[in-house]
Amino acid sequence: MPEGRAKRPPLTPGPDGIVRLAGGNPQIAKGYGDEVVQRYIAAMPGWQRGVGQTLDAIITREVPGVSKAVKWNTPFYGLEKDVYFVSYHCMTKYVKVAFHNGTQLDPKPPGTSKQAAVRYLDIYEHDDIDEEQFADWIRQASALPGEKM
Repeated sequence: MPEGRAKRPPLTPGPDGIVRLAGGNPQIAKGYGDEVVQRYIAAMPGWQRGVGQTLDAIITREVPGVSKAVKWNTPFYGLEKDVYFVSYHCMTKYVKVAFHNGTQLDPKPPGTSKQAAVRYLDIYEHDDIDEEQFADWIRQASALPGEKM
């Protein structure tokens, strides 16, 4: 550790036994399937849990048989194991949805990325989710090649 830098205290679990990382993102062990994604959603803080439930419901409805996983404390959705088209993550004030080939969606999600093909949708506490637009993006994204993760 560089001299003069204080060692950060270890993160401690919340009342539910789950550690929250920066921005309140739940620390959930890597795993595959709906159960691990539901564990992540249940651990999302406050209003973000409702966003996670809504996103998961739309993705599951629009892509029957969707493959789900949690990796790097983030839920991923795809059509085959380890190949994904969308994911989301808790930030301090919003939920960040990543469309892995989002530049190919029409219209493109509003948030740009340092990664050439990725586009983001940031959902803040008082935002109304345009469920029809989100469902359309999910249908489009699931028809594109996914990203190997």
